[in-house]
Amino acid sequence: MNTETQNETVLAFPQLNKPAPAFNALTTQGVKNLDDYKGKWLILFSHPADFTPVCTTEFMAFAKRANDFKAINTELLGLSIDSHFAHLAWIKSIKDNFNVDVPFPIIADLDMKVAHAYGMIQPGASDTSAVRATFIIDDKGILRAMVYYPMSNGRSIDEFVRLVKALQTSDKYDVATPEAWQPGDKVIVPPPATAEEAAARLDQGYECVDWYFCKKEV
Repeated sequence: MNTETQNETVLAFPQLNKPAPAFNALTTQGVKNLDDYKGKWLILFSHPADFTPVCTTEFMAFAKRANDFKAINTELLGLSIDSHFAHLAWIKSIKDNFNVDVPFPIIADLDMKVAHAYGMIQPGASDTSAVRATFIIDDKGILRAMVYYPMSNGRSIDEFVRLVKALQTSDKYDVATPEAWQPGDKVIVPPPATAEEAAARLDQGYECVDWYFCKKEV
């Protein structure tokens, strides 16, 4: 085994459609753990550092959409590798300077336990800061989506609202959703699994282009 292999850090990453990694962490609203969110969807998102401009824009955007997330049974939980007191001071700064209240808790992850469990530390970007990672966890504690952004570019919060709605629609109706789907748009019927089902598909009342591409309203 060469030196490079010996020194290589083995990183564990969460997996889609598997239970989300458990955590128990101090936040700006007391100690929180994954079980606290059972029965609700959760967006767990990390940012590189408090008191930085891009992160501030993201937190204000999440805060302004908090009620929209609540309307779809979804809670928000932030995280960075900063101290508890830094988080509290940053929240106050956002309120004082931008008149925006941050209503959701923020994990203080100085020991990086949560960040490592969720693969938020990307050595290609930094060994000490979490990148802009976003995890959507469903009401059963299953990880349903992961989105990573570089430190230099902010996320679109509208997309996470849209994605949660799409995931919930897929679960409820056993369907898929097309590119840029919005509530009210037609959904995609799962492709048939057998030749017999494929032959019958065009006569089942769907809006079909071909046997494998059919839409319907929900």
